[in-house]
Amino acid sequence: MGRKKKPIYGVVAADSRFPRDGRFIEDLGRYNPLAEPATVSLKRDRIMYWLDQGAQPSDTVRSILSKEGVMLEHFMTKRGKTDGEIEVAVTEHRQRREEKQAATKKTTAKERRAAALVAEAALATEREAEMAKARAEAEAKAKAEAEEAKRKVAEEVEEQRKAAAETAKAQQAEKNVAQAEEDAALAEPTAEEATEVEAETVPAADAAEEAAAEVAETPAEESPAEESPAEEKAAVAEAEPAAEEKPEAKEAEEAEETAEEPKAEKK
Repeated sequence: MGRKKKPIYGVVAADSRFPRDGRFIEDLGRYNPLAEPATVSLKRDRIMYWLDQGAQPSDTVRSILSKEGVMLEHFMTKRGKTDGEIEVAVTEHRQRREEKQAATKKTTAKERRAAALVAEAALATEREAEMAKARAEAEAKAKAEAEEAKRKVAEEVEEQRKAAAETAKAQQAEKNVAQAEEDAALAEPTAEEATEVEAETVPAADAAEEAAAEVAETPAEESPAEESPAEEKAAVAEAEPAAEEKPEAKEAEEAEETAEEPKAEKK
């Protein structure tokens, strides 16, 4: 039964003289081997009837009936076992068969495709995790490099700022030293100024010394004892103008010489 590449088999009671796909006596069930797992639906009571009538199952049908426990049930019925004993035995037989199938179960094409899809999804997830980890590491490395470069630039800027500050400080110190030297030079009198100051102070000192010498050389007898302090002050006053007259006399002589020079040129 079924269609191309999707067969379904029928279990029937038929005359052994008829062809396999020919006429049959009774339909006893279906067997679908492409289902996952394979499905079997049987009319157990009618199969037991035909077995009691002496029907001989084919090899394929015998295997199916044996797996489903029908042949065991038929055998125990012939042995005179009770229905309870037969049911327990058939149940145990089917459990052992299911356990054996589970232990030796082969994966179907559908299961293999599902497993392949699961494995592919797991591999894609793993690759995505690795790529995300690599991206995170690359980003962390780039961030660290950027921070390091930023730190170096900041250090260079700080060093340049310190160097500029030190240079400005040194220049300011040099300016301060130069200014101090200039102020000191301006504060100190030149040699010519010092000579003029000394020349101006020398005549007054000489006059004072001469007056003191004259007073000392004057005999004690000449100075009357009864001179009063007023007279002494007058004598000192007369001595001072005499000391001051010397520079004036020198200036008058220089003026006369200067006035005579143009007359000599006219001649």
